[in-house]
Amino acid sequence: MLNRCIRVTFDFTRRKASQSAAWAVFAGDTVRGFVTTAHHTLMILGIIAIAALSAMFVKPELADQLLALSPFIEADTAEAEDTVAAAEPAETPVQTAAPSKVPSEDDSKLAANSRQQQWVTSWLSKRYRVASDATHMLVSTAYMTAKDIKLDPLLILSVMAIESGFNPFAESPVGAQGLMQVMSKVHHDKFQELGGVKAALNPAANIRVGSLILKDYVTRGGSIEAGLKLYVGAGAFDSDSGYGARVLAEYRRLKDVSMGKKVPVSTVAAKPRQPEIKTNGNAEEPTSASASKDSFTKDGKLAAL
Repeated sequence: MLNRCIRVTFDFTRRKASQSAAWAVFAGDTVRGFVTTAHHTLMILGIIAIAALSAMFVKPELADQLLALSPFIEADTAEAEDTVAAAEPAETPVQTAAPSKVPSEDDSKLAANSRQQQWVTSWLSKRYRVASDATHMLVSTAYMTAKDIKLDPLLILSVMAIESGFNPFAESPVGAQGLMQVMSKVHHDKFQELGGVKAALNPAANIRVGSLILKDYVTRGGSIEAGLKLYVGAGAFDSDSGYGARVLAEYRRLKDVSMGKKVPVSTVAAKPRQPEIKTNGNAEEPTSASASKDSFTKDGKLAAL
């Protein structure tokens, strides 16, 4: 009886062990099959992806077509629109594209003015042998000053040319200083807001003060010729010894240059006068009508105030 029980138990245990081994083999086969299938699937997907990327590289438009077919694009777009709508106020007006700006008359004048300054700068730089950058600064200052005080910038530049040959440090024996040979001791009050008399050798200050004096003399004289005669200090005399003629000749040349005409840079008047032979670049009118012509030097300047 006991042997029978032992045998039955042994048989049962052996069957269970056989069943467990079979299940283990089945499970192992199943896992290996799944892994093999996944491996093959990933390999196929990788090949497909590589082929797709190669196709999009050759034909970029395929990328846009694939994106258009994606169901996620619409969802992302909708979410983005909702976010923007939530961030913007409800009453924000719809903005339309700004119309293209039509060139105005002021723009045309500005362009013409800039082109004119370039021509004048180039011509003066060659004529008076001054560096282009320095000449550009002086020309720009003259134009800005002229616009501010309502005077022709070419007239200012013509006076600068004859007075100093565009030498900002020119000084005559009697004290006429700078580009426009201003008598700083006589016109010291005009330099007060610009830094005092020491500013007479500052190009910008000298141009401004000289231009104000020139405009005042032109207004008082009633014409450019009369204003130049006053500017050189010959108001009480019959002649200015040719000073006005030289300035006006340079003025005409600059007008031609400003219109784009070809004007020779080498003329008799092109050579700047030396400061040491100048006597008084901007003297006031003689205070006495009895002053004689002997008061003038050979270049038309007053020998003394």
